[in-house]
Amino acid sequence: MDDEDPYENWRSAMARLVGSTDDLIRWQDRRYRFAHEIGRLLTEPSGDHPAVDGAVLYGVYVSGVGLAYVGQTGDARRRLRDLPIGESHHLGMTVPPELWEKIVVVRWPLLVDALPQTPRRTVTGLDPEVVGLALEHLVQVEHRPPLNARSRGADGTWRERRVTASRSRGALHAHMVQPLHELVRDAWQTLSTPPPPAPAPSIRTTSTGRVVYPSARTT
Repeated sequence: MDDEDPYENWRSAMARLVGSTDDLIRWQDRRYRFAHEIGRLLTEPSGDHPAVDGAVLYGVYVSGVGLAYVGQTGDARRRLRDLPIGESHHLGMTVPPELWEKIVVVRWPLLVDALPQTPRRTVTGLDPEVVGLALEHLVQVEHRPPLNARSRGADGTWRERRVTASRSRGALHAHMVQPLHELVRDAWQTLSTPPPPAPAPSIRTTSTGRVVYPSARTT
């Protein structure tokens, strides 16, 4: 049985990667080049599909974990580009994007017109940010992604979040977007379906979203 500490192995490898000024610059270049490419795949036009902007719901999968994080934004072009870089998000600082299996992006506003009249009127009467937060809450309740399940404490520890007992804006409005959530779930499932055998694609797109596979890219 291997009794080596993976954390110490990681620290040792990092020490070699940034062991001199030249090494540090090469490492910075390599990391940013990879993160920039993932951000480009997440947002720029792909085939006949336009650039991703506006409001989206997204999820990051990690091999061995499954769905690790769910988020939403009203500014997809900025937020999704920043996601793998990690400058304003803890996800990229916790699990490097080189280890992300896939990122699913659902452009939920494109699904609203498919709703029956009454739920469509309800959704369009809400602030889009509230709709995004409500959808995010429903996915968190359904899947309990581990990186959403805890919040940082001021004492250097993490605290469990009682998602089902949340009184956040998203939680309070979740019942109003349930029909839309069902359409989002179907779109998400379509995107989450495993890709065809090798050569593995870096991106797949549908009329309502896309899935990007960082694990299929080389650094």
